[in-house]
Amino acid sequence: MQDTPQVVVLRLGHRPGRDERMTTHVGLTARALGADRLVLANDAASRAETVVDITDTFGGPFDVETTNQPMARLKRWEGTIVHLTMYGLPVQDVESEIRERHRDGDPLLVVVGAEKVPWDVYDAAEYNVGVTNQPHSEVASLAVFLDHLFEGTELDRQWEDAQKRVIPQAEGKQVEEQ
Repeated sequence: MQDTPQVVVLRLGHRPGRDERMTTHVGLTARALGADRLVLANDAASRAETVVDITDTFGGPFDVETTNQPMARLKRWEGTIVHLTMYGLPVQDVESEIRERHRDGDPLLVVVGAEKVPWDVYDAAEYNVGVTNQPHSEVASLAVFLDHLFEGTELDRQWEDAQKRVIPQAEGKQVEEQ
């Protein structure tokens, strides 16, 4: 576990029975595309276990935690807060400024919602960012944002302590035990 995570994804909200796969996919996307940590509301604890299992199997580092006060985490954050919303400024207009702050060592909290996001989130965020101003999924917006943040370098990331590794190939599926 890192002492100071540089990119933390905060999943605000989780509707049990409705958001199970979506919350899991937020976590898997955060892990696969370069975030250091995922914070979930307590009612998504079973999704946290799934993301931890994937990290144990396919490697890390990646931390997952739950909280019963996600808004308190947001309010206490010391660093840059980015809220992903279709109502925000276009990612291409703000990505270089956010990237520069991140590279200068400013921890980054990326907030993605599930249900209607409270207005306090918009106020707390230094950046309300949209990857498009059309309705879309929070998983898609997180993936596009992280790819822009890391300029594609996250796609070449090497994983530590993996039990299994996917072997890329043009056809078929191959997974290698480590």
